[in-house]
Amino acid sequence: MLISVIIPMYNSEKTILKTLESVKNQTIDTECFEIIIINDGSSDNSEFLVKKFINENSEINITLINQPNKGVSAARNAGLKMAKGEYIALLDSDDEWLPEKTEKQIKFLNQEVENIDFISCNINSQKILFPYVVKNQLAKVTFKKLLIRNGIPVPSVIFKSKILQKVGYFDENQNFAEDHHYWLKVSLNFNMYILNENLVIAGNGKRTFGVSGLSGNLFEMEKGFIYNLKSMYSQKKINFIEFIFYRIFYKAKFFLLIFRNQFYSIFKKE
Repeated sequence: MLISVIIPMYNSEKTILKTLESVKNQTIDTECFEIIIINDGSSDNSEFLVKKFINENSEINITLINQPNKGVSAARNAGLKMAKGEYIALLDSDDEWLPEKTEKQIKFLNQEVENIDFISCNINSQKILFPYVVKNQLAKVTFKKLLIRNGIPVPSVIFKSKILQKVGYFDENQNFAEDHHYWLKVSLNFNMYILNENLVIAGNGKRTFGVSGLSGNLFEMEKGFIYNLKSMYSQKKINFIEFIFYRIFYKAKFFLLIFRNQFYSIFKKE
């Protein structure tokens, strides 16, 4: 068994070592991993720290790719194109896996009962919310549910490589909500589930949406979701009435997030 771990990296000197240590500390043997790090034009000490980690951990299969800054989708794709694993795991350079994450998820991927192709999990202290329903530790993901809520954080994901062969790569013209776009395409052909366990620490445990990173830019995120909606409509995966409904729904969600973000900024300590 080989698991390809894809890690885009951009100016991550403060976090990348914790990220790599979290893969090293998995309960699955490190021989089961190939770690592919894509340095997307970092200008800090990220590259130096990764090279040092590689030298100090020669028993782990780690590849470092350096490229000019092209954005997260292009960086992720560069790693995916090199992946040789039976399974693909996505991880960001400011996130950490808890030790049992991959072992627990791989067990579900190997089960024949649900025939799971793609599995996510919870991050930080978040819970699975509507429209997802948990049954026997799992919540099934469908195309329509994803249109209502993207309940799948990138660093939580492991999927079978056959998905990559069928669906292809991330849209390199999109750097906001690009994960949601990809999940939508996957859901049309494969069985997707969320494992109801908190197995990832994202952004050092802080609230991930509207605080920092790409997801912190709510205006661009909203544009990304509208882009996804237009894409699904142009591919005739939704009809015109559904397009209008979800367009209004996304706009309402956007204003709610703006209000909630302001509330947290004023009354809560991040």
